[in-house]
Amino acid sequence: MKKSSRKPADELRPEYKRSDFGVLVRGKYAARVSEASNVVVLESQVARAFPNDHAVNEALLQLMRDRKGSARPTARSTPSRQKRRAG
Repeated sequence: MKKSSRKPADELRPEYKRSDFGVLVRGKYAARVSEASNVVVLESQVARAFPNDHAVNEALLQLMRDRKGSARPTARSTPSRQKRRAG
């Protein structure tokens, strides 16, 4: 059996009227969609290091925990003796 070819019509069906639909607005919900989604494009080296989104999230959360735990800088604020002699 051969299937009949149906082409979608660019016209409204007879039971609908254009006046029933109101004014059409292009991109009406674009702002809402962009607020609800966070898309981050990673560089290729970074993307290869993390197999999935869960791995990226875990790494970032760990970084946040590490920074929160160490409020003071761990390095000396003054140069060490060796650096002062060389300079």
